[in-house]
Amino acid sequence: MKGYFKILCVAAVNALLSYGSAYADVRLPKLISDGMVLQRDQPLKIWGWADAGEKVTITFNKKTYKTVTSAKGTWQLALKPMAVGGPYQMTIAGNNKIELKDILLGDVWFCSGQSNMEMGMNDVAEKYEKIIAQNQNDKIRQFLVPKNLNDPLKIHDDLTGGKWTPATGANVNRFSAAAYFFALSINQREHVPVGIINSSWGGTPVEAWISEENYKSFPEITKTINSLKDTAYVNRLNRNNAENNRLQSIRTNRQLDEGLTDSPKWYEQSYVPNKWKDIMVPGFWSGQGLNNFSGVVWYRREINVPPSFTKQAARLYFGRIYDNDEVYINGQLAGRSNGQYGNRMYALKEGLLVPGKNVIVARISNTSSTLGGFVPDKPYYIISGGDTLQLSGKWQYKVGQAYWPQLPQLEGYNAANQPTYLYNTMVSPVGNYRIKGALWYQGESNVTKAKEYQALLTQLINNCRDTWHDPKLPFIIAQLPNYQEVNYLPGEAGWADLREAQRKTAIAVPNTGLTVLIDVGEWGDIHPRNKKDVGERLALTAEKLAYGHKDMVTSGPVLQSARADGNKIVLTFTDTGSGLIAKDDTKLRHFAIAGADKKFVWGTAQINGNEVIVTSNEIAKPVYVRYAWANNPDQANLYNKEGLPASPFEAEAR
Repeated sequence: MKGYFKILCVAAVNALLSYGSAYADVRLPKLISDGMVLQRDQPLKIWGWADAGEKVTITFNKKTYKTVTSAKGTWQLALKPMAVGGPYQMTIAGNNKIELKDILLGDVWFCSGQSNMEMGMNDVAEKYEKIIAQNQNDKIRQFLVPKNLNDPLKIHDDLTGGKWTPATGANVNRFSAAAYFFALSINQREHVPVGIINSSWGGTPVEAWISEENYKSFPEITKTINSLKDTAYVNRLNRNNAENNRLQSIRTNRQLDEGLTDSPKWYEQSYVPNKWKDIMVPGFWSGQGLNNFSGVVWYRREINVPPSFTKQAARLYFGRIYDNDEVYINGQLAGRSNGQYGNRMYALKEGLLVPGKNVIVARISNTSSTLGGFVPDKPYYIISGGDTLQLSGKWQYKVGQAYWPQLPQLEGYNAANQPTYLYNTMVSPVGNYRIKGALWYQGESNVTKAKEYQALLTQLINNCRDTWHDPKLPFIIAQLPNYQEVNYLPGEAGWADLREAQRKTAIAVPNTGLTVLIDVGEWGDIHPRNKKDVGERLALTAEKLAYGHKDMVTSGPVLQSARADGNKIVLTFTDTGSGLIAKDDTKLRHFAIAGADKKFVWGTAQINGNEVIVTSNEIAKPVYVRYAWANNPDQANLYNKEGLPASPFEAEAR
């Protein structure tokens, strides 16, 4: 018994010694790690944790810095500004020693927002394969901030993970596509390393990215934040979420899908199709015999594959789908995706395709609405080497399962959308890390509350500058692009309201830039693939705002004033570059005009130097004018000769 007690005592002492040693070790935040890009020409902060009173020494770029850990176990050192350079090593020494390698000094940009900022290069790889191959660049690096909803009411002092990765090889696939092309452009023009801190989360509203401290003038949001501090309330919402999910799983039970319960299953090679109908791909179910349908539809097509396709790697590009898909080739699963967002690209393993006849079967299900099917204007083909097999055209379909109408949902909650949560977990931990500026691509989730967006976006910018302790921090807004079906009459539009809030914010808040993207969208996809123009235009905005190129044409025409002159409104513009033009046409389009009643009609617009004159025979005394005021203002064509578009706007003539 005494021997056993002695063993326990020894184990306990060893555990305490081990704990003490681990606690005493110098520890660094996740951002301060191998391969990091530090901000040039600014005082830097290097910080971390250690035992109280522990001496910490940093050696970097031939200089040494020393401090003593505080009673709270934290330490911080200020490094003097340094010019572009690297790669360097950094040594941090206390009771232990940490050596960091491959450090660059350049420009660091914080890139945040929702899915169009999050959208990776892997989602647009087929569009930019040559560019990616030609621009392997280890001077461009990304730190991908992990998504985190652990204890989200608490302001976190560190991230849960992440590392710096260079834009080389397969690493590029995980880069934000918009941020990658931004960084590439800055790197090529300014000849400096560029670091991207990518902190983004698809589908999230602006409210999630603002701190509690910055909501003092928003009583309703403050009320919500206080409710979220009530554990019983949050637990009830989580129970409701679980019940909603349970009911949804019953509604979409795969065991009720005939395509999976029949023998053989509809995707198996031995299956013989019977009573399948024709359907077009791409195309939505509506208008093809499946109006207001929610459930599972199976697609089938036979293709003839040349022998050359089976001798090398092949990829299936399956466009974008509402909502979920499972794709089988010759009875074997080729790939699956859940959710309507994101373009489908599946690498086909060797032997999946065979010379001659091949059968592709896809199980498509929609769960959130009655909109189902394949989105038009997307890639639908198999590619192998330089050869392509088109998959657009006539397919056959058969319904496998019809879902019952969705039951009323209990009050639930999406944690990622709650005010302050993502600021606390994904922004605040980055605040000590010096940056050149911030890019913000968000707004889609706030379209239904566009009237409130200007105040919230202004507060976000103030919050950002508070976090980095820089009241003049350059902040660039990516204005929402064109989206949804074209409306050929003047009218109200939520996306136009949101764009106007973004435009007004950029005007009202100093050192804030607006990047106009009204011509890079896609009518049928909230995630347009043209991220090259997005990134390059964001970089142009940065050239004037953050790099001091004041004489450079970095934006399209910017509305300066609107004045009434009899039966016309005269608009004056700045940033006209080499002159105003009606792009790809002989006349300007998408100008609307109204009197005091704000009943808009199409106007006639003419360019006169740096002015645009708008009139209408229907409006004798015009008061208001709009340009490109629609969700998708097709053919809006006011540009400067440098090829940059004017922002949509609404103005009252003075």
